[in-house]
Amino acid sequence: MELEKLINDDIKQAMLNKDKDKLEALRAIKAALLLEKTGKDVSSGEIPATVELKMLQKLVKQRKESAEVFKAQNRPELAEVELFQASIIEKYLPAQMSREEVEEKIRQIVASTGATGIKDMGKVMGMASKELAGSADNKTVAEIIKQLLGA
Repeated sequence: MELEKLINDDIKQAMLNKDKDKLEALRAIKAALLLEKTGKDVSSGEIPATVELKMLQKLVKQRKESAEVFKAQNRPELAEVELFQASIIEKYLPAQMSREEVEEKIRQIVASTGATGIKDMGKVMGMASKELAGSADNKTVAEIIKQLLGA
């Protein structure tokens, strides 16, 4: 609920500032929040923080993937819009850990699980996803795990 109030306040501010591009990104977040509110994970009308976090990560990932497609199709102006929207949405996510911090955390997880090879990747990935939720991209986490387990 806190995120929804924050987004609504930011939408009002963007309207007052006539910031059309930022407003578009904020409205995308609000639309996704409304969809989540009517979804199966929400019973009391309140969206759990974990669901909000996953939704925001999904929106950022969609924007970045779209930007890559636009770049590949030689449409830099559209890619720029998608990357701008991703940067606005990322502001509502927790601070991202650096690659070195993520690598150190994964080394600790590998040591605690006793993982020795790539066959243990699922076990390590599961724990890493829980511990690093919101603060690290799963794609980066998977790359580091593969590197550490010698894939």
